Amino acid sequence: DDLPMIDYLHEYKNLTGSRLGCGQGICHACVVIVDNPDGTSEEVRTCITGAHYFEGKKVRTIEGHATRDEQGKVTELNPIQQRFVDEFAFQCSYCAPGFVNAATVLVEKLQRQPIVKSQLEKVIEDSLGHHICRCTGYVRYYSATRNVLTDLGLVKEG
Repeated sequence: DDLPMIDYLHEYKNLTGSRLGCGQGICHACVVIVDNPDGTSEEVRTCITGAHYFEGKKVRTIEGHATRDEQGKVTELNPIQQRFVDEFAFQCSYCAPGFVNAATVLVEKLQRQPIVKSQLEKVIEDSLGHHICRCTGYVRYYSATRNVLTDLGLVKEG
C-alpha cells in the first residue's frame, strides 16, 4: 500500500518516462493521465499517489503518446509532442513528460468543449501553470500549446 506509483512504473513496468522531481507533488514532472469512466481524463501525480489507487483504472504514461512500429520504435509523434519539438519547447526535458501530459488532458477537454480565443491564455495557464520547469522554458511550452490548440481547431473566434 505504501509503494508510490512512480516507483511501480519505474521498477516493475520499466516505464521511466514519468520523472521523479520533487517527490512532494509540487513540480508535476511525475504526472500520468487517468481516463475516467465518463470519458474525461485527468492528471494524477505519481510521486505522492500510491500504486494501489490506480488499480482498475486506465492509466496513460508519456510512453503511450507516440505511434510505434512492431519493434517499438517511434514512427510518429502526436500533435502535442511534434509541436513541442518544432518550437524547441524542450530544454533539458526533465519536465517535458508532465507538460505533454497536461497539454494532452487540455486538448481532450477542449475536444469536448472548445473555447473562444479570449479564454485561451487563462485556460493554458490553468492547465500548465502548476508545472515547474527549472530551465524556465514556460514561454515555449505555452506558445506550443497555444499553437497546437489553434491548429486542431479547438479555439473559436470571439
